[in-house]
Amino acid sequence: MADSSNLIHCQNGHVFSKKRYGTVCPYCNIETATKERQETGRTEVEIEEELFREDIKPVCGWIVCIDGPRQGKDYQIIQGKNFVGRSDDMDIQILGDNEISRRNHAVLVFDPKKRETVLLPGDANGLVYLNDNAVYTPTALNPYDVIEMGKSRFLFVPFCGDHFMWGDKKN
Repeated sequence: MADSSNLIHCQNGHVFSKKRYGTVCPYCNIETATKERQETGRTEVEIEEELFREDIKPVCGWIVCIDGPRQGKDYQIIQGKNFVGRSDDMDIQILGDNEISRRNHAVLVFDPKKRETVLLPGDANGLVYLNDNAVYTPTALNPYDVIEMGKSRFLFVPFCGDHFMWGDKKN
């Protein structure tokens, strides 16, 4: 059972265990050494349920760095728009490659209605390449396509699509 004295709220409202994660929020990586949970009269079960009630954003695919400073690192693609850049406010934060723009180098979009992932160029100065061709307009991705940004290359690995979709009754 979670000890209510170990629960912390980060500035974005996430609740997490200080004992397990320390003072850095595991959801948004923000240091939050303040706002320890005060005794509220709620049971430990209620507090634990709140911990697990966090909005889970299921993975729809990945890009995996196959060449560059972060070779071997994978990045999750979730439903909707995934903004790519080096900044910590990006959905997909790629560190170590300073040729990738800080903000919005590219956008990866998983469209649940079409069951496809699309690559869009970002609004930054850096170019993004798909299988060695510059991307200027939204382009649907195929399994194992190679995306190049800065000095890094990524392999696209889909999870959702024709064979699996979150929420399908036949799963």
